[in-house]
Amino acid sequence: MEVERLYEHWDIELDWAPFFLDPSIPPEGRPRQPQAPDSPETPVEARGKRLGLEFRRGRTFTPHTLLALQAGEFARQHGTVRQVMDYHRALFKAYFTDFENLMDADVLVRHADAVGLDGAALRAALVSGAHLQTVNEGIEQSYAVGVQAIPTFILDEQYAVVGAQEYETLERVMEQLQAKRRGAPSGGAPAADTNA
Repeated sequence: MEVERLYEHWDIELDWAPFFLDPSIPPEGRPRQPQAPDSPETPVEARGKRLGLEFRRGRTFTPHTLLALQAGEFARQHGTVRQVMDYHRALFKAYFTDFENLMDADVLVRHADAVGLDGAALRAALVSGAHLQTVNEGIEQSYAVGVQAIPTFILDEQYAVVGAQEYETLERVMEQLQAKRRGAPSGGAPAADTNA
């Protein structure tokens, strides 16, 4: 999405931090009332459509995402930046378009394999809880720095941009931080970008 474009055009480092958007969801997940199919298109749906993302209607379950966050941490530690971006995009589609259950390790492993991550190693990490402590600490850190929404972009470890911003907004922030464009002559310090 927009952060992918940002990474392609600007000399920045990307990192991902775990976060519970709704910490009240129980470990077994929670049933939800699906959105009416004939209700007007929401701004999020319209924007998703422009970006090639489908927010399909009819989802009746909201998962507890702790296992998915552990899978994301595995990708962060063992994958390339491109693999991590591709994995996040795959899980986004799995949830919002295909109604797959992100509490199911088989789903997380299948999508990991599809983007070139080691699915067997991911499964072992999920079973052992190898990344559980790191994820829990990351969630606490996200709350501690004031993250309240997804996505939140923390730039240069001091500025936050909240919400699914248009690319041009993020690009203006890069210019204000004097970040370098990829392939451009040196002249500004690269900005770190953390997507929580």
